[in-house]
Amino acid sequence: MENFPIINMENIERKNTRDMIKDACENWGFFECVNHGIPHSLLDKMEKMEKLTKDHVRECLEERFKEMVASKGLEGVESEVTDLDWESIFFLKHLPVSSISELPDLDEEYREVMIDFSKRKEKKAETKKDKKCENKGKEKSYLKNTFYGSKRPNFGTSVSNYPPLPKPDLIKGLSAHTDAGGIKLLSEDDKVSGLELLKDSDWIDVPPMRHSIVVNLGDELEVITNGKYWSVMHRVQIDTNITRMSTASFYVPGNDRVIAPAEALPKEFKDDEVYPKFVFKSYMKAYAKLIRQSGLKFEAKEPRFEAMKAHRIGSSCNSHLEHD
Repeated sequence: MENFPIINMENIERKNTRDMIKDACENWGFFECVNHGIPHSLLDKMEKMEKLTKDHVRECLEERFKEMVASKGLEGVESEVTDLDWESIFFLKHLPVSSISELPDLDEEYREVMIDFSKRKEKKAETKKDKKCENKGKEKSYLKNTFYGSKRPNFGTSVSNYPPLPKPDLIKGLSAHTDAGGIKLLSEDDKVSGLELLKDSDWIDVPPMRHSIVVNLGDELEVITNGKYWSVMHRVQIDTNITRMSTASFYVPGNDRVIAPAEALPKEFKDDEVYPKFVFKSYMKAYAKLIRQSGLKFEAKEPRFEAMKAHRIGSSCNSHLEHD
């Protein structure tokens, strides 16, 4: 079995490094970065903030989580649960407008560290997009410009807490799914594994490593590259005894941004163009509608792509989707 791609970003201009990124994007949809440029001192501070995160979860989210577990009867389930996950989460929005000052109960030091951390992650997301552009023969700023809507891209951070799970065979920490957005930068819990991706019908562990950043590609990059780069299924399995935490930053197109296979892709990327042209907001509405219809926590990406073909830009059906 192939080894999960771990890439040293210290010499990102080297052809060998760019080739490794290209291979990971084409064949894995995931890779793990070391020497990525985010100072270890800041990552160490984030670890220090873990206590504040746990305090916030305990004081503000734990009771709500327990109420949800009780209301759904999750502790006594006998069959697989598919419509929710064993996850307690809060979300901070950074772009186009930050929400961090609006969230109650966050320690001020926590706010300051998260703001610094998110700015550095935003820069890293744009650097990685530049390298993906170079690998596809496009100018460095192409993906950045593609993601910018009238109000800049959407960028936010989710902080996830996965408590010990009594029945991991019946409930997932995070159900299998692909990310609907563009690119995600994940700071994993380096002491507790659990993140897995689907490759060639096998679930592969993403190795937890201290000070690393895990990159995974979302549906919009699959569309822009005409399917040469992959948005892959991934999930989180939870330990029965240990709490797992992770911090994920999502770099997503602006709501009004038009997404389509890039016009200037190299010839080898343009064979059999099958992805539609659509507005990102419409894609997310289709995502929400399919989830409501299925009753699942997540829905596969293929029905979303098919929905966009039916409601592509210029189609008379598009206005109906906007009002669903």
